[in-house]
Amino acid sequence: MNVSGQIALITGGGSGLGAATARHFAAQGAKVAILDFDMDRAQAVAEEIGGIAVQADVGDEAAVGAAFDATVAHFGAAPRIAVSCAGVGLAARIVGREGKMSFDVFENTLRVNLFGTYNVMSHAAARMAELEPMEDGERGVVINTASVAYEDGQFGQAAYAASKGAIASMCLPAARELAQSGIRVVAIAPGLFLTPMMESLPEEVTAKIAANIPFPARLGAPSEYALLAEQIVGNRFLNGTTIRLDGAVRLPPR
Repeated sequence: MNVSGQIALITGGGSGLGAATARHFAAQGAKVAILDFDMDRAQAVAEEIGGIAVQADVGDEAAVGAAFDATVAHFGAAPRIAVSCAGVGLAARIVGREGKMSFDVFENTLRVNLFGTYNVMSHAAARMAELEPMEDGERGVVINTASVAYEDGQFGQAAYAASKGAIASMCLPAARELAQSGIRVVAIAPGLFLTPMMESLPEEVTAKIAANIPFPARLGAPSEYALLAEQIVGNRFLNGTTIRLDGAVRLPPR
């Protein structure tokens, strides 16, 4: 499928990887809907690229459904491309100082990262299945965002690694199930990228982090995530797999 002329819904599109993907897809001729919890940021990117912004908490099933309905109402058809970039990166020890538990962090991380991704994938698939098939019977593609932490989870990342590991694990069974509708499912597992969270760190800290990346010895650019997302859309034989995008980095324990 060529991105040009297609409708794409991108979650977390108000910043970071999602914003880069929204800009890149729009530049390739896609009609883009940005779903984000932060409506101000989503609106700013949407106005920049000529798309629309819809506000929703991805962990809220009804809100996600309403966001898809708004997208269909605006563009006149359901999106054939859904990219989930919304997520949180909370860190906490399983048992912290003085025996403090972190179940609240675990629960919130899975609600946003995992349940949110599942919500978006479910609503996208339901609507894509009703579209007319294109070449090879393809109706749509879902791109989910895992993380290299699903394999290399660091100290304090039990919740985050669990959420991203589940996203990677459900990729194949979801692709197998949705194949009957001509819908592909692929996950991207980014390594260390220059997102707003990284940009907020001191320069010396960022340099130390980047020093662990074999090549290129720098943080990933969000535009590189966006490029891979476009390539996944365009290559119909990419399906049911998780692709690491990481400069060959393997995260150390801490």
